[in-house]
Amino acid sequence: MESAHLIVGLGNPGPKYQGTRHNVGFMAAEKLAAFWDADWSAEKKFKARMSRAVVDETTIHLCEPLTFMNLSGETVGAVIDYYRIETARMMVIVDDANIDLGEMRLRVDGSTGGHNGLSSIEQHLATPEYPRLRIGVGRPAEARQELSSHVLGPFSVSEMVVLDKVLERAVMQVQC
Repeated sequence: MESAHLIVGLGNPGPKYQGTRHNVGFMAAEKLAAFWDADWSAEKKFKARMSRAVVDETTIHLCEPLTFMNLSGETVGAVIDYYRIETARMMVIVDDANIDLGEMRLRVDGSTGGHNGLSSIEQHLATPEYPRLRIGVGRPAEARQELSSHVLGPFSVSEMVVLDKVLERAVMQVQC
């Protein structure tokens, strides 16, 4: 069996943040788990929700850190250490306000782009060299709206239609 892989969906825990732009990573991870018919369980040792799938004889661990976005690196570091997963076999799925809603960007490495979740992961892994799938949530429509309130806000009904399509594309992209 090939070495294990890890897919991390970033977001914030709790009902208050469910369905917000900042939780797009959680949404993508949940769609992947559903696609692979994999169940979720709480893993206290990682401070995360974890799921496991076997795809073409490869074990894939799905992770949703429950540490809040700014501390995601604690969870990611613990999971890759425990399962001995190389960073090249890890992918982080994250929201990106600098990408239009409906678009996504896959990179094998790169900068944090000012994203606190990616900054925390980079700090704990001591490297920016890990794949990330950035899913666009766009900028606020009104220039005076704070970016933080935008990403912590819910999607409109019309935005959800666009988001559902990009999440389906993300599921297909991750499988390749």
